Amino acid sequence: MNDIGIGNRSRRLAAIGGFAALLCWFSGRAADDDEPRPPQGDEQQAAAIVKKADEIRFPLQGFEVLIKAKSVEGGQATEVREFRVWSKGNENTIVQTTAPASERGQILLMKGRDLWLFVPNVSQPVRLSLAQRLTGVVSNGDIARANFSGDYAAKLAGTEKIGEETYFVLDLTATERGVAYQRVKYWVRQNGFAPHKAEFYSLSDRLLKTCTYESYKQLGGRVRPTKLVMTDAVKADTVSTLEYEAMKLVDLPDKVFTKEYLKKVQ
Repeated sequence: MNDIGIGNRSRRLAAIGGFAALLCWFSGRAADDDEPRPPQGDEQQAAAIVKKADEIRFPLQGFEVLIKAKSVEGGQATEVREFRVWSKGNENTIVQTTAPASERGQILLMKGRDLWLFVPNVSQPVRLSLAQRLTGVVSNGDIARANFSGDYAAKLAGTEKIGEETYFVLDLTATERGVAYQRVKYWVRQNGFAPHKAEFYSLSDRLLKTCTYESYKQLGGRVRPTKLVMTDAVKADTVSTLEYEAMKLVDLPDKVFTKEYLKKVQ
């Protein structure tokens, strides 16, 4: 009699345990289907947040986009510069200057972390740095290598409420030298992973500039920020704006991103 009672009780406990495990499994599945809420300090989740924000900024596939750069320095507007950009992943980018007329036809080629400048009627390309300024507050890397995934190790520093939205705050540290910035502090919206703001720091941990991601619109098949506003950390009256338009997905063979190919185009 007692043995039967113990057996029944064991079966009931096993059934309850099985139901609890099943419930936990379904709860986990539901959590996976919703937006993740990573615990503080979880580097894998931090990396996933950065990757999702990168995918909002630019397509994973090859694409073409037009960029207009406007700068104000010391309260005075400088000459507007325009670029046509072809990019594939975070390793291959071509930036062709289309305006002003005096610089039309100049081409930047990024291959990995190597960057070259091709100038019309000049036989040899010039090696450049990603950190070198292109115009105003904008560096070469801001145009040619704008994604953070792969270049930085990410850590979740916490969350911050700005207005009605809550943002993940991430600390990004460069994994190798050669990138434009040694460290980036990055705000990404908790609901949907849209990038909101970034602070860029030098090797000596000096704040160089602040960037905000604005004017979210349909671009290249999804809603993306179409305006980046960069403010110099030392000279607050020095501001550059990058405006993105006419983005489209294009097939870009690897041979396009070579010095030999671009020499033929020149």
